[in-house]
Amino acid sequence: MRRLFTYHAGKPSGRGRRRRALSALLLFLLSGTVLVNAQESVDYITLSGTVKDSYSRKKIEHVSVTAVGTHVGTVTNEDGEFTLKLPAGLEANEIEFACLGYYNTRIRISRWQNQQTCFLKPHSIRLSEVEVLSWQNPRDLIKAALSKVEQNYSMNPNLLTGFYRETIQKRNKYIHITEAVVHIYKHSYQVADVENDRIQILKGRKLVSPKPGDTLNVKFLGGPNMAVYMDVIKNPDLLLSGEMLPCYSYRMGETASLDDRLQYVVHFQPQVALPVPLYSGTFYIDRETLAFTRAEFSMDMKDRLKVIGVILKEKPAGLRFSPEEVSYVVTYKQHSGKTYLNYIRNEIRFKCDWKRRLFATNYTIIDETVVTDIQEENIRKIPAREVFSIRQSLSQEVPAYFDSDFWGAYNIIEPAESLENAVNKLKKQQRKSQ
Repeated sequence: MRRLFTYHAGKPSGRGRRRRALSALLLFLLSGTVLVNAQESVDYITLSGTVKDSYSRKKIEHVSVTAVGTHVGTVTNEDGEFTLKLPAGLEANEIEFACLGYYNTRIRISRWQNQQTCFLKPHSIRLSEVEVLSWQNPRDLIKAALSKVEQNYSMNPNLLTGFYRETIQKRNKYIHITEAVVHIYKHSYQVADVENDRIQILKGRKLVSPKPGDTLNVKFLGGPNMAVYMDVIKNPDLLLSGEMLPCYSYRMGETASLDDRLQYVVHFQPQVALPVPLYSGTFYIDRETLAFTRAEFSMDMKDRLKVIGVILKEKPAGLRFSPEEVSYVVTYKQHSGKTYLNYIRNEIRFKCDWKRRLFATNYTIIDETVVTDIQEENIRKIPAREVFSIRQSLSQEVPAYFDSDFWGAYNIIEPAESLENAVNKLKKQQRKSQ
């Protein structure tokens, strides 16, 4: 299965701009790259463990794991597991765990145990802790938060290091796994525009099912460039531009806690009909700074033809395509008084079947990117010759992998047990097919 990118530079006006703004959510790039040599000789220590709910003992996924006082971090996988690699000489004494709805927890590195278990306590907000809402109109709250972007986000260029993974499942079977370490050049947030942001692939690998029946030949928009286009603050045309705000109705939700800070919760849903689908979701806004900290949203599926028009670019004749869900999560994390992009997840569920067949086949595509480090000084814009190319395919550019130490000192999202099992099966299939 191949996914394409058809984003065009430039800012359209009027109706054309609205159309692109609404479809931009899927203008990511599973596309080309220039592979560069990465330094892997740096010594590092590895900390591994699992994060669980202190009451239920259930494993918690997507927990932010960070070396305190640094930008080095990762997130837990769907099994609550993580591995964090700390460069030698890194000035950090503790590891901090943060998750929506839980109190932050820290563990001293000097007391770290092999396969450390960290327990997070759910954050229960007493009414006495909650101030009387001063925002009677949630849209005014969003506008106030947008007015503070220059105060809350970096006004200087930054170079983020991130880890990207894409998986494709046919029913419950993995048929495609692509991974890469990326550099994400972020221009100043003073300009709400992503045209100067760039992606570079440092290292990547793939595993693809060799079985002919696992090839669908359906082309989507998507891929690693979601770290550019899914930044809803830097790219307000997605949801937060002056043109988009009137398209939605808003209501205040119950107060939440994230990273030990109280959050305003604003739910939104479409209130107009446009030629392309809109979205329903939730914004989390820091009560003290009014920084956007999290966005969760899903494409409106009432008109499936509109959804198909946005996400599907090409399919074989006779193949029936039915989208079931298109959803996103975008999170930000505060460091030294500024808020930075932290984690992005995109999930697309759909069904395909051929005419005259009785049953359709379920497919799921999941893209996720976690920022594992941030460089704030002596930033070099990624040269044009090394930028992620729209004319190449990531899966065609990176090799199949068999090396267990492939990533070296890079931080990644630890594969869940089900994904590890899938990797082993795909490796065996590829060996047999060679």
